[in-house]
Amino acid sequence: MTFYDQINKNKWKSALLVSLFIAFILLLGFFVGYIWGPERAIVGLIIATAVATVMAFTSYYHSDKVALAAAGARPVTREEYPYYVNTVEGLAIAAGLPMPRTYIIETPAMNAFATGRDPEHAAIAVTTGLLERCNRLELEGVIAHEMSHIKNYDIRLMSMVVVLVGLVVIFSEILFRMFLFGGGGRRREGGAGEGAGVIYLALMVLGLIFLIISPIIAQLLQLAISRRREFLADANGAMLTRYPEGLASALEKLTREARPFPRASKATAHLFIVQPFRKEGGQRIHRRSSIWDTHPPVEERIRRLRAMAGMEGMYTQAMMESRA
Repeated sequence: MTFYDQINKNKWKSALLVSLFIAFILLLGFFVGYIWGPERAIVGLIIATAVATVMAFTSYYHSDKVALAAAGARPVTREEYPYYVNTVEGLAIAAGLPMPRTYIIETPAMNAFATGRDPEHAAIAVTTGLLERCNRLELEGVIAHEMSHIKNYDIRLMSMVVVLVGLVVIFSEILFRMFLFGGGGRRREGGAGEGAGVIYLALMVLGLIFLIISPIIAQLLQLAISRRREFLADANGAMLTRYPEGLASALEKLTREARPFPRASKATAHLFIVQPFRKEGGQRIHRRSSIWDTHPPVEERIRRLRAMAGMEGMYTQAMMESRA
């Protein structure tokens, strides 16, 4: 499989996962309406569709503002941080992209993320800790990684996934409140026959089970999208700088010298280049991965980058020998 085949494969998988999210929301709406009363099942489905559409439309145009505000980011100019802004501009030119807006986050934690709905409306935010403690090649590797998220339209996908996960949780909460405050009781007052009552009870139990586990499944699907796309952005970023070791070294430093990022949340954690929930004093690179991690294991990311560096070195040597 070529590199571009892998890109297409990841895009199709991500589209499938987003489709599953949409199916989740529609099923949740149906079950909410049915438990309140079978005749309201279609109403619940219609409401779920309307809410999902409105929220997706809103997130499409305003997700970048929400993410930047949640992280406490502020815009910066070339005069304030010349090397940072010049690096973003240079890598944008190399990637064939419009220059993203540049933001800074005042915190000693080392991290970065990209956001926006498309390359024309993108932004990159880095922390002051990252700028102070990464060297030139490491900073270029990090920014190239984020530029790859922009070029691959990861920023749009992940913004929409955040909204869809939130809708799953909200609908689950609505269901439980409706059930606790007598939705099922009203249905039983309708005097349905015994057969209909059994069917209703079975569907109600199935719906409750589905709604209890759906936020967990939704979160797992969100994490699966994030993990796949981090590998892809690492590879694209390394190809952009032609120096995979820069990003590999940065990932090592971001892990070993990690500090917690206080303004990060579960809703935005997947946006960052490494997980923002880290203990003071750093974290071991060689640790077992958890299904709840928003990112793939750092050890595996570094291993893949250094394998790319080895292949690049062999290719360069072969080219030099062929010209000799």
